Amino acid sequence: MQPELSADLCARLREAFLTAGYTADGVVDLLGPPAHAALGRGEPEAARRASRDAGPLGTLVRLFLLGDTEPLPAVGAALGSVDLDEAVANQLVTPDGRAGLDVRPYEDNWWVIADLDADLRGGAVPADHVLGVGHASVSLARATARREVDTLLDLGTGCGVQALHASTHARRITATDLSPRALALAAGTFRLNELAVELAAGEWFDPVAGRRFDQVVCNPPFVVGPPRVDYVYRDSGLSGDEASELVVRRMPEHLTDGGVGQLLASWLHRKGEDWADRVTSWLPAGGLDAWFVQRDIADPVLYVGTWLRDAGVDPRSPEGRAKAGAWLDWFAEHDVEGIGFGYVTLRRTGDAGREVVCEDLRHAYDDPLGPEAARWLDNVAWLRAHGETLPHHRFTVPSTVVLEEVSGPDDEGWTPLVRRLHRTDGPGWQHEIDEPTARLLAGCRGALPLEDLLALLELAYGELDRDAALPLVRDLVRHGMLVPVR
Repeated sequence: MQPELSADLCARLREAFLTAGYTADGVVDLLGPPAHAALGRGEPEAARRASRDAGPLGTLVRLFLLGDTEPLPAVGAALGSVDLDEAVANQLVTPDGRAGLDVRPYEDNWWVIADLDADLRGGAVPADHVLGVGHASVSLARATARREVDTLLDLGTGCGVQALHASTHARRITATDLSPRALALAAGTFRLNELAVELAAGEWFDPVAGRRFDQVVCNPPFVVGPPRVDYVYRDSGLSGDEASELVVRRMPEHLTDGGVGQLLASWLHRKGEDWADRVTSWLPAGGLDAWFVQRDIADPVLYVGTWLRDAGVDPRSPEGRAKAGAWLDWFAEHDVEGIGFGYVTLRRTGDAGREVVCEDLRHAYDDPLGPEAARWLDNVAWLRAHGETLPHHRFTVPSTVVLEEVSGPDDEGWTPLVRRLHRTDGPGWQHEIDEPTARLLAGCRGALPLEDLLALLELAYGELDRDAALPLVRDLVRHGMLVPVR
């Protein structure tokens, strides 16, 4: 039975939260940064102490964020005009004063309604569990380009996190999901935040057959392994990485010309196979830009244990051992050496052309990838339009790009061993370059076109390999380390 989080109920719940100060900012102000950070690490005691004498706000924090049992009169007072019986009937709280759903403030003073995780439940989650705000959903939100669009599709919305973010830049939002429970909780999330979102039920792209959108975002059930569905939020029922393949293959047909699609994806690393060859084989024919960014490669053994614990299954239990054994057997049978994870950005280009790039980005960085994805698309479009006349253009090196040199001792002092160009913002791109390239970039100050700089270097230092220089310039432009004077 799904909760009925009606518009009227959500309006009254919203009023109660605002009255109590149960917002993202209000919770941080109450707990203070150290206790709030500890809560994020799964250490609740400091938050419990900080909320002890905080009235209705303290009650809501302990109820929904800590999973404590609260006195029913205090719960009733904190929920304002939402009657306790009504809250119980809609699964918001249990009859004994515990949270029945995960209702928590998020980011831009939004609220998200989801199911309680394994820790707050005190055991394994059910098959139709609706995941709340997790690492994957936050990662996709940070990796999504935020430019004004008319229409946006959130494919597999879950509890509605991506649609919340989309509300900051999309005029009309459509959200789909296969799970009736996910749709019910997402509807509650949208009503609680006073957002108008079109909801549609069905598998994959079936609910939007024949429709196109300016932007599509998707956090699919990308967990790879045997073709089974233990939990709808992570398992597709497809074998291996076929869920990611399906979304990559079909997403372009639902994009308008110039439309952008972005998703989280996983792919198998199999013995004797290049991961880039694998993922690019998923792409449909036609005009399309595609950027595959690999953020991590997981060992199969670690991968299985992580996902078992995520669902609240003890890997040491009989159930955990049986599931782990079947999973690892499947990996062994299919020569799986690792599981890649990352982001995919697609743009439908029509007749304009096609650019496909696969890159490793496994080092740590702080900046969100979304602005970089938008910049990458812009740079690819510029290169497509001006690639044949590249030597005629002037370029500058941004102030955020530095040249690092590593030298080693020799008989005459020091000799350079490595020259590395490093962009200090965004994802921190790095390129190892040679001495002639370093000299070329030193001259890129926006005054002379590239061909003149190459000619000057040839006069000063002898013949240069122009065939090698131009591809490197293209790579640096794509990565925002060399900027054309437009």
